[in-house]
Amino acid sequence: MPLQNRVDPFGDIHAVAARGVFTGNRGVIHDPNTKTLLKRRWTTKAWIICECEFRGRRREVMGRNAPSGRAGWTELFFLDEVTALAAGHRPCFYCRRERAVEFARCFAAGQGRETISAPEMDAVLHRERWASGGEVLPLSSSLLQELPGGVVVAIAGTPFAVGSGRLSPWSFEGYGPSLPAAALPGHPAYLVTPGSIVAALRSGYSPFRA
Repeated sequence: MPLQNRVDPFGDIHAVAARGVFTGNRGVIHDPNTKTLLKRRWTTKAWIICECEFRGRRREVMGRNAPSGRAGWTELFFLDEVTALAAGHRPCFYCRRERAVEFARCFAAGQGRETISAPEMDAVLHRERWASGGEVLPLSSSLLQELPGGVVVAIAGTPFAVGSGRLSPWSFEGYGPSLPAAALPGHPAYLVTPGSIVAALRSGYSPFRA
């Protein structure tokens, strides 16, 4: 039976068989005895995106991975970086340092700043993530068509990835055939990707998409 550790663009965590390109975490949110999630969905504001393979290290997923023999951080999995960013995660400065530095540069630029620290980014993101109570922002049809590639929006409850003026329906297995952004009239659209990350994408950050 699949473990409950696959994250959708809204930041919710599911038990599905499909794997992902990236892992990441929000702190310790599982019971290593049962390999099930606790009621809490984060223990830190630092929600990060990590490499699934790093320096040959091995972990027991949702097991006891801390040096003390306790749980250690809970491994979550994402279809791709577009999905992880939509959920409000950011690149890890340890295993994805080059990408994390580039992300921080673009994030700062999007905020009208030259530099920004990881804790500062985390504080901004924690106010914006859907999963941590961020505001759900509606999009007009004109704004929808002006979004940068790599953003995720929700239309009639379905997440879509934006790219080159087109929308691709998201699923845990991958993306469906794309449609023109103007092809879904009459359905309200909402911004899923945090606004600060949208600004970072406008400032040049290019996330990996499956």
